[in-house]
Amino acid sequence: MQRKLVISTFMLFMILGFSGLSYASGCYTKSEAEAEQGIRIHSELMVIGLNCSHLMSAKGENLYVKYRQWTKQHEDIFSGYEDTLMFYFSRNGEKAPEDRLNTLRTNFANKISLEAAKMRPDVFCQHYGARIERASGLDDRQIRDWASTFYASHPVSNPICTR
Repeated sequence: MQRKLVISTFMLFMILGFSGLSYASGCYTKSEAEAEQGIRIHSELMVIGLNCSHLMSAKGENLYVKYRQWTKQHEDIFSGYEDTLMFYFSRNGEKAPEDRLNTLRTNFANKISLEAAKMRPDVFCQHYGARIERASGLDDRQIRDWASTFYASHPVSNPICTR
């Protein structure tokens, strides 16, 4: 009887443990979710910069040039986000993690490009253009805080792990 209880308990832990692993393998850690959000933000700002390159920032700079300067200034953050996501994709069996990352970036860019297509260019730029100026004023910590704030309107691709 005692032995059956031990074996039953062991089997229960094995089942629960393996089912937890299968869930955990598909979910994001907080840092992975932050990385995806950071890549989304970066991709969206690129599209805004390209679509609104004719506009000038308050300092008279082309918005796409301003976006590129911001990217260069914070390249360590974004390359770290890319590494985090490629590791996640590899860990979850993706054979070409860089291709998967590029697809993710393309999907984010396409989403905001559809917004741009629904609006006149001047309206789109009036609505979204200031984001580049605001982003340019952020330091690394503020960018990470922005990327780690999750909104229902911008969900991440995978659930966030609960343990």
